[in-house]
Amino acid sequence: MTTTTTAVQNLPEQRVTLNNVSWTTYESLLADHVDSSVPHFAYDQGMLEIVSPSTGHEETNRTLAMLVEVIAEELLINVRNVGSMTFKREDILRGFEPDTSFYIQSAPRVAGKVQLDAAVDPPPDLVIEIDVTSSSLNKLSIYAQMGIPEVWRYLPESDQVSILRLEEGAYAALNESPAFPSLTPDDLVRLVVASRSLQRIDWLKNVRAWVRAREVAPDRSGDE
Repeated sequence: MTTTTTAVQNLPEQRVTLNNVSWTTYESLLADHVDSSVPHFAYDQGMLEIVSPSTGHEETNRTLAMLVEVIAEELLINVRNVGSMTFKREDILRGFEPDTSFYIQSAPRVAGKVQLDAAVDPPPDLVIEIDVTSSSLNKLSIYAQMGIPEVWRYLPESDQVSILRLEEGAYAALNESPAFPSLTPDDLVRLVVASRSLQRIDWLKNVRAWVRAREVAPDRSGDE
């Protein structure tokens, strides 16, 4: 295997990209780290990205994940948080480990399944991606090939977020979330920023009060 390496030196988050990596090597690396939460691996037709997330990355990720859980609970929506589990498909030579991923509309289709297979089971309905450092890998292309309907892409350094929906093979920015209509990018930024200055219990109370006041409506199309 011939590889070339590009390292982005923007510590404490570390990102390394390798080219000309075989699928066999990718799967071997996954097997070697099967019980580890880090690093995260993404693979796109021979290009492999390895990321060790920073503290800021993880805090923002967990805040957004908790936000989804609280909104879903308030709206009586059953969701399945599968975290950063590996999704990979050898037939298209692509794979990724998201920061967090959720089954929402498709949750009933994977209920009770201990092992999920991206080649057979539906993709997660929502992927959260925290962008701290610039990536050499086009993860949105991987998500599109894997059929991820919705992506929240958050930039912690500038507190900017995009809510993206897959439309005809590409992602389009929206003004509200398909999974939680009336939830906007501005709402996400405001709630994440507020989490940094409030005690967690107070922040959770504020989130619940906000959901009840806004009456964020669920999309139950996948329940049928």
